[in-house]
Amino acid sequence: MSAATPLPKRAAPAGAAHGPGPGPDSAAGRSVPGMRGAQLALLTFALSLATFIEVLDSTVTNVAVPAISGGLGVSNSQGTWVISSYSVAAAIAVPLTGWLSRRLGETRLFLGAVILFTLTSLLCGVAGDFHLLVVCRALQGLFSGPMVPLSQTILLRTFPPDKRVVALALWAMTVLLAPIFGPVVGGWIIDSFSWPWIFLINLPIGIFSFAVCMTLLRPDASAGKAAPIDLPGILLLVIGVGSLQTVLDLGHDRGWFDSPLILTLAIVAGLAIVSLLIWEAGERHPVIDLSLFRDRTFSFCMLIISLGMMSFSVVGVIFPLWLQAVMGYTAYQAGLATAPLGVLALVFSILVGVYAARFDARVLATFGFLLFAAVLWWDAHFTLTMTFTQIITPGLIQGIGLPCFFIPLTAATLSRVSDDKLAAASSLSNFLRTLSAAFGTAMSVTLWDNRALYHYDVVAQSVTKSSGNTQRFVQSLHGMGIDGARELTTLHHVVQQQAYMMATGDMFYMASITCLVLAAMMWLTRPKRGAAMALGH
Repeated sequence: MSAATPLPKRAAPAGAAHGPGPGPDSAAGRSVPGMRGAQLALLTFALSLATFIEVLDSTVTNVAVPAISGGLGVSNSQGTWVISSYSVAAAIAVPLTGWLSRRLGETRLFLGAVILFTLTSLLCGVAGDFHLLVVCRALQGLFSGPMVPLSQTILLRTFPPDKRVVALALWAMTVLLAPIFGPVVGGWIIDSFSWPWIFLINLPIGIFSFAVCMTLLRPDASAGKAAPIDLPGILLLVIGVGSLQTVLDLGHDRGWFDSPLILTLAIVAGLAIVSLLIWEAGERHPVIDLSLFRDRTFSFCMLIISLGMMSFSVVGVIFPLWLQAVMGYTAYQAGLATAPLGVLALVFSILVGVYAARFDARVLATFGFLLFAAVLWWDAHFTLTMTFTQIITPGLIQGIGLPCFFIPLTAATLSRVSDDKLAAASSLSNFLRTLSAAFGTAMSVTLWDNRALYHYDVVAQSVTKSSGNTQRFVQSLHGMGIDGARELTTLHHVVQQQAYMMATGDMFYMASITCLVLAAMMWLTRPKRGAAMALGH
């Protein structure tokens, strides 16, 4: 919805259901008084761990599908339901977080989500049947939904106003680094132990996080004062988002709209989401507060975050795919090649958190996007003869840009949001972020394959008997004793390898240009000076 589109006059703010804004003692309107030093550090560590395992679980299974499929006696295509069931359920739960937190309270909802996520992790680890595992993964995804947005909200409320950029930096570290290290952790666990341990490692972390948060966080005084249940909105949300996420998860493997299932789900998703927007715009107590988009800064920041996550999917998805499919790396080696992105990202997340309040958020975000654009342009010139060191060097530098745009952009997004709508805004921004990442992943893989097919056709036309290069290559094959059918197979492999290398360069070029556009778009926003400190106004 456009930021300039007015809502009907009968629409009420999300907080209207429980009268005026929260009072001074409400968990929805204050930071936790008296929490300093060791207590604040311990709570921050516990919240960050909870966020880390939730985001990690969304990626750690990517490299475990073959092991899970083999262990439970199903095909790899069936095994992907372990990923799809989790992502669909999480996609449904995240936008419900704002509404649920008003009914149950932020603290109660977060604690309940953490302990139930931990319990379902145990059930996933001991599941001996594939269908039971899929059900447990769906439940795990459902309970994971509130964890990331509420961890962000609770951190911001807990930290004093002058330290809220630090809180955002700590939260951003866990959200950004977990997907990077997910394949590394998953590959190491599969190689060293067995697939159930990718779920069982959540147990001690989840229990620790729950115990610390249970001890240090206060109950919400405003719990139970939310609006009546928006049942039509919830049903439309579940149907629309669930169908859309399933389309994104299965579309590539099913041939997109050539599949009757994907076509049907896409139509259902479109109708349900359009109906949801129409319904919520006129609903007095909406499950999703569309009035947030009245603010120009929130709307543009959401657009930038969405496009940014789509571009980032090229790094997170195409880069490791290229390493494995073209360069011959194993999943674990590809994870190690991706991991350096997190090294300087970790360091600069801390620096940005400490010093960001001194700068205009737009300046920092623009610098981050421009650095990303430069490195992606560098990546676009990769070749098949790259060494491991040459491959990881750009990613190491790219880690500087990641926190420089993500932290100030997140602060700018929430800078003009009133405190009583903070949880709703956080859940909505996280929902759009994860949905955009899923969309970017699906589109990137499809576009990568399509570009590879195009380049294959172009390169194959030059592989003729009259070509001098082809003749010399065939002669070298004959010298190695390769001829006949093996010769044709080798030629096909070489052309295909070149085609995917060229397609990878195309993807990096497009992502680089997108980052340049996003750097310019940042100046269409108007975040408050010291954006993170303005939270809760």
